[in-house]
Amino acid sequence: MQKEAGYSTPGDFRNKITTVDKKGKRSWLYVLKPEGRFYKVRTWVSVIYLLLFFSLPFVKVHGSPFFLFNITEARFVFFGKAFLPQDFILLGTGMLVFLLFVIVFTLAFGRVFCGWACPQTIFMEMVFRKIEYWIEGSATRQRVADKNKWTSRLIARKALKHAIFFILSFIIANTFLSYIIGMDELRRIITEPVSEHLVGFIALLFFTIVFYIVYAFVREIVCTVICPYGRLQGVLTDKNSIAVSYDRVRGEPRSKRRSEENAGDCIDCSLCVHVCPTGIDIRNGVQLECINCTACIDACDSMMKKVGKPTGLVRYASENNIIEGKKIGFTYRMKAYTAVLVVLIGILVTLLVTRSMFDATVLRVPGQVLQEHPDGTVSNLYRIRVVNKSNMPQPYHIRLKQNGASIQYVGKALDSLKPLLESEETFFISMPKSMITARKQKIDIELMSGEELVQTKQVSFIGEY
Repeated sequence: MQKEAGYSTPGDFRNKITTVDKKGKRSWLYVLKPEGRFYKVRTWVSVIYLLLFFSLPFVKVHGSPFFLFNITEARFVFFGKAFLPQDFILLGTGMLVFLLFVIVFTLAFGRVFCGWACPQTIFMEMVFRKIEYWIEGSATRQRVADKNKWTSRLIARKALKHAIFFILSFIIANTFLSYIIGMDELRRIITEPVSEHLVGFIALLFFTIVFYIVYAFVREIVCTVICPYGRLQGVLTDKNSIAVSYDRVRGEPRSKRRSEENAGDCIDCSLCVHVCPTGIDIRNGVQLECINCTACIDACDSMMKKVGKPTGLVRYASENNIIEGKKIGFTYRMKAYTAVLVVLIGILVTLLVTRSMFDATVLRVPGQVLQEHPDGTVSNLYRIRVVNKSNMPQPYHIRLKQNGASIQYVGKALDSLKPLLESEETFFISMPKSMITARKQKIDIELMSGEELVQTKQVSFIGEY
């Protein structure tokens, strides 16, 4: 970590959190508002993201939410398709695919997700931070006002800001909760008396307070300390990973005097530090706290244009690309992870395509092995539990594939299945002794939805003691 290579001294570099001072107290960040091409693109991406986030809970497919993550009831809906605990293999495979995708994406592009698609960053930088600029002014103005004696006007502005923050947190909490319990249930919590939905109201209040504390006070600490993804990045990235990087070969040695001989392109204006939402100095190299938001790229490019130097001193690049001039390529490590990812995606697609609309379990009733009848038939008693995994009621009945075998129901037979619920029926399967060829033989039970064969279950039929 040499100073001439663009790094600070060992005592200042990577041995402390950027938002904590030497006494261990919080150093509040006053972040300058970035301007530039990347910031404009991020703004449009955030607008689309926010529109989707707040509108998707209202979208329904055949009466079912577009997305639902009801952990308490173990019910999940993706793109209008419901998944229940019976689909644990499919859900587990989907989680593995997601995890591996994160690994491959991080290997190639570092922590880009954090700066461009993470809800924490989008809400903090594109919503709450902009409201703060609108009410309290620029970062410089905020710093000066907080250091001086607070006036009644400043207190009023602070109160207005925090009131808006709390209202926004309440709206976000409502939307977040709608992804867990569904919009219909959330509407009942809001419109009906609190006493009838006390647990739901407490959950709503809890999430509101959490979001308010995060966006009003905790802020960048979520990215630098709390979020595990930053720790994961340190394990996954290498010298070939693309990240927001400072070209120290071109920029060093730094000099504020442009006329100085042998000086690098960096004029040491520290604008890249002032616009960083996590308070780091990108010139110290790739750091866990960097969320790849590109604010430093916009800041540096604007300064380079002012001093008449080429842009790109801070840019998306890998360490080998900067130091050795190597082109950004697809490494063997990336290829290996990608190959495994492709295999898992293939398995996931196969599971989705072959997924049955019904999920059934058929077992012989305990204590009832077989019954012999005077008419020369033998019967076994069975119980079937079947779940309709679609979002709509479905017609249902069972039939036997073997000729000569018959079904006698105990009680009323099911003729339809309610959506996402388990139903049960008990029945006898009877066969003439002349058709029994073994003590235990297999019988196929076909689960039908109207005239459509949905699933075939095989059971054992006991023919003799």
